[in-house]
Amino acid sequence: MTIKEIMKVTAGLAIIYLIGGVLLAGVYAKTSPVIFKKAKEEKEAALKKMAPEADAAPVKIGDWEPVHKHAEYYSVTKGGETIGYIAETYGKGYSSYINILVAVGKDFKVRKINILHHAETPGLGDEIERAYFKDQYEGKAIELLEVVKLEGTEKILAISGATISSRAVTKGVKDAVAMLKEKYEGGEAIAEAKEAKE
Repeated sequence: MTIKEIMKVTAGLAIIYLIGGVLLAGVYAKTSPVIFKKAKEEKEAALKKMAPEADAAPVKIGDWEPVHKHAEYYSVTKGGETIGYIAETYGKGYSSYINILVAVGKDFKVRKINILHHAETPGLGDEIERAYFKDQYEGKAIELLEVVKLEGTEKILAISGATISSRAVTKGVKDAVAMLKEKYEGGEAIAEAKEAKE
């Protein structure tokens, strides 16, 4: 093959890659806002389900970065009074970062958790989405947020064959409770929620 032929092939490939790149950029530009909007709507719906007793939508009161991921936290109110908090958090699972919502009461015991997104192993790690696993967290204080492999304790029983995913969720939940407790155990969230609305 001559230099001239090599140059022709190289130029042809460069043009193909350029056209492919432009097409991908166009597709991304079109779909990105739709994906962002859908994710936002899903998160808002999930937040409302986390605190059904509230008489207003949760109010964002801050941002934080569990495992170097951007996350938000919220105040939950009823009759103008703060009745609890919701924090978005993450845990580093077996094959993905697990995105979690955690609702706590004013006593900082877990009321509910919900898994927003993950890419854990089907049939094993994805069991973190099942009620039997998530329901274990209800009513737990921070000192009980620890994974165990044997039944008979008040702590979190690991999913068989998915201990890493179980620990990732539990660590994410524990980190969120610790952060909220540190910030709001004194009850400053009402003022912050009012400021956020203004």
